[in-house]
Amino acid sequence: MFPVPAARPDGRRPVSLSPSATSFVARASRRLARLARTLDETPGLLPRSLRSGSLDLVPPDDWTSGFFPGSLWLLHELSGVSETAAAARRFTDRLATVPGMKHTHDLGFMVGCSYGHAWRLQGAESDAAALVEAAESLADRFDPRLGLIRSWDFGEWRFPVIIDNMMNLELLFLAAALAGDARFVEYARAHADRTACTHFREDGSCFHLVDFDPERDCVLRRQTVQGHADDSAWARGQAWAIHGYTTVFRCTREKAYLETARAAARFYLEHPRSPADRVPPWDFDAPAEPPPPRDSSAAAVCASALLELSTFVPAAEGRVYRAFAESTLDALLEPPYFADDDEADGGFLLRHAVGHLPAGQEIDVPLCYGDFYLLEAVGRRIRLEAGLPPATLVSASPIR
Repeated sequence: MFPVPAARPDGRRPVSLSPSATSFVARASRRLARLARTLDETPGLLPRSLRSGSLDLVPPDDWTSGFFPGSLWLLHELSGVSETAAAARRFTDRLATVPGMKHTHDLGFMVGCSYGHAWRLQGAESDAAALVEAAESLADRFDPRLGLIRSWDFGEWRFPVIIDNMMNLELLFLAAALAGDARFVEYARAHADRTACTHFREDGSCFHLVDFDPERDCVLRRQTVQGHADDSAWARGQAWAIHGYTTVFRCTREKAYLETARAAARFYLEHPRSPADRVPPWDFDAPAEPPPPRDSSAAAVCASALLELSTFVPAAEGRVYRAFAESTLDALLEPPYFADDDEADGGFLLRHAVGHLPAGQEIDVPLCYGDFYLLEAVGRRIRLEAGLPPATLVSASPIR
């Protein structure tokens, strides 16, 4: 296992999350170290999930490839242990070809979560160069007629844009700061502006995908591919929306983005099907019978987003967001969601997540991005309890 010190390198002992979560860093270290040992025997591959009880490993061009290296960087930040940083570097290096990939919009997930946190914690010029290269690749997908970054290159859509794409914009803000290139900020803001106008319903819920006609500059169709139905509220998509718009507000301080994040959060928090343990059904509108599977990954993304959002709103509202996030984390850090220290679950942290239920893929399994956002949320909670702001890749864009 990765050794776990009694205190951080700066001498400040981490604030415990709850009586059941005081051993979180040690538990996470044991599990991720086990997963790292397995991966050392599989050169070039990264963990995504479990399939039929066995590790589902993917190549670097999979959209989830950056989450395991990112999880190790976040764990290193919590523990201060050099062995964890060495493992994080080892698996980040497996992504060396990713920044130049122009066929995917997921570079924020793939490169931001890995090279981004490597740069934040170690400041290597090579990591900064990878981030700028990835931003250039993402910028190639921007259509100035629509003011949008294209999502998928497959399917029958003309120009599909998914709500998940909001999570890739922080990479552009970071690259703008690193390279001094205002173009990246322009593209990120344009995408956030158009998405806010096209992806949201009046109640604050969001569509998963909107397809555009680039020639006529109009919407062709709104739908929810990974959710229950086109008019339903897919839980993880709603969490992406909260997290993404909170991030863009932080980077720009533009009030409209904050209002979009708050509206999306209100829908999530006030939904009558939000269960007592705050881990939502995979879609808020999924049929009630049989009981729909929960999505721990959506819960982790939302908890992390709400912890940051709580710092940008009036105090009373912030307390509501923070309490909801902490209640969510308390549930996620215990059974049945947090994996036991046994031979099951492949070394992942969170159980009971859902990837793409309509396609019959990744149902009630661990997901690497659930682990990443759990660690991000835990780190944010620790810092808030210590009176510090959440750690982020970009505090505010120096380029307006």
